[in-house]
Amino acid sequence: MDAFAKYNRSIVRVGRSTMVLGAVACLLPPLLMAVYFGFFPGWAAVIAGAISQISVSGAFYFSEPISYYPIVGTSGLYLSILSGNSVNMRIPAAATSIEASSFKTGTREGAIMGTIGMAISVYVGILFVFLATIMGQTIISNLPGNVQRILGLIIPALYGGIFGQFAMKSWKTAVWALGISLVMTKVVQFLPGNLSFVVTLTAVFSSIMIAKTQIAEIEKHS
Repeated sequence: MDAFAKYNRSIVRVGRSTMVLGAVACLLPPLLMAVYFGFFPGWAAVIAGAISQISVSGAFYFSEPISYYPIVGTSGLYLSILSGNSVNMRIPAAATSIEASSFKTGTREGAIMGTIGMAISVYVGILFVFLATIMGQTIISNLPGNVQRILGLIIPALYGGIFGQFAMKSWKTAVWALGISLVMTKVVQFLPGNLSFVVTLTAVFSSIMIAKTQIAEIEKHS
């Protein structure tokens, strides 16, 4: 067993423990409220809330591990799931770190550099959340109106930057991903219930198939 395999094995061992602790930390406050303090909304409300949440974010349970793993590997996947903010903070940090290091996505070196970038983003995020908690609202409320409107564009700018970065590697896959996402957002409007998760599942897995087709064509002509 080489060093990287031993590293991954230790990551899985520690990662499983931290996932369990994270789940306990998430569930403990509502359980205390329901069991100890007696604030329980009833099983009907709990089930309705669970179904509503699953319909919105349940697709990420399948799409995020598959789409993130080639970028950050096992360690980065554990880190991104536990720390949260994967799309708007962790993955951009990982992709930028890999590009700056000159390693390739999908390699062992790239996965390690991506994990390092994500780890740094966790500490930076904690610092800025701490500062924002103390004085963020005071500062934001005193900013000019046009600056406040610009702050609302930060997340779309991050999405666009990451999309453009990967679109340069395969423009055909990028065009397909953008097109199928647009089509599916229109399709789900005509379907009963809140099926927004279908957009994510369709876009992710169909884009993977298109990318694999592109790779097969390149290997065929090489």
